[in-house]
Amino acid sequence: MSSTALVRGMGSFFKECEHPRSRWSRCSHPYKIRYRSAAGKQVKESGFSNQDKAIARLTDIYNEKKAAPRGQAKTERVAKYGAMRFGEYAGEWKAGQRDLGPASVVHLESLLNIHLLPLLGSRRMDTFDHKVVEDFIRTLERNGVGLAAQANAFDKLKAILLDANRLGLFDDNPVAGVKPPQYDPKRVVIPSPEQLRQIRTAGDDSFLLVADLMSGCGMRNGEAFAVNLNNIVADDVYRITEQVNRTTCQYERLKHRKAGEYRDVPLPARVRQTIEWHAAKHGTVDGYLLRHPGDPARTFPHYHIANQWQRIKKAGQVDIPDGMVVYGMRHFFASNCLTHGIPITDVAEWMGHKTIEITFKIYRHLMPGSISKAAKTLNTNLAA
Repeated sequence: MSSTALVRGMGSFFKECEHPRSRWSRCSHPYKIRYRSAAGKQVKESGFSNQDKAIARLTDIYNEKKAAPRGQAKTERVAKYGAMRFGEYAGEWKAGQRDLGPASVVHLESLLNIHLLPLLGSRRMDTFDHKVVEDFIRTLERNGVGLAAQANAFDKLKAILLDANRLGLFDDNPVAGVKPPQYDPKRVVIPSPEQLRQIRTAGDDSFLLVADLMSGCGMRNGEAFAVNLNNIVADDVYRITEQVNRTTCQYERLKHRKAGEYRDVPLPARVRQTIEWHAAKHGTVDGYLLRHPGDPARTFPHYHIANQWQRIKKAGQVDIPDGMVVYGMRHFFASNCLTHGIPITDVAEWMGHKTIEITFKIYRHLMPGSISKAAKTLNTNLAA
């Protein structure tokens, strides 16, 4: 059989020497073959003295796989991967995620190391079912893990288990019917205007600036850390173009946006005055107002605001509503918009939500009006 007789799925033969393919038949180095076993694992064999013997071995293996009883390949896969620990399987799955950028790789490793592997790393793959997955979510809740981190951890677990499901490891998909972690509107804690006035001045100048950007423009904290004087495109419009990524500590594209995309948001006069005041007092670096306190060549660190927030709460000198986090200042922006009748479609766009459904789920309870109020309003032009 010549090399042209090889069909798709048989594998390949080769030599690992310095000679070109045209000289393989005349050099003394042995041939090697590479193929996939019935379980899907790549296998390499060596020691074939000539091309015909290498091809004959590939042909025998191929015919054996074709003649194997139906379902044998699946049985071998289940035997191999079912006994594998989640940590090992997740490692192989991660190696196959070749389309991820550097920041996404760091984020994936963080989720695995902090949330998934400590709880599931030693579990056999064939023991997963919907109860195991639901218990994982409940454990995250009991441990006080934030909703965003819960959702991200669940998404990664779901992707890994779906990959295993495609190999036939489970009779029933272990994530089917499992309700993923979702924002609970009752957990959205928003300061009152008076509380916000106290909070914004409780830290240093950077804290004041971030508080005004989040509460006045609806920025995420990473977006506020990348505030740039050059992004004031009108007296009442700020253009958000980038954020400081928490994991890479670099300026990167906006969440849910492609590189180069931006969103324009309202710029209240007080927020513009705070930006201009901060720039005049502390200066800028290429237009950026916030840089690392110890090294202006570096981006502003996320922990600087987080540490201040913890000190402010611990001091107990400011009226902070129970359960409020720094993100509550961004929630204030949404509340301020919706309670003053600004359309939720505009709010969703300004906040950079992926879909309006996300805005609706989080802030529906803040929207003024009800069915009864709507009925009375609509009746105005219907009354005789």
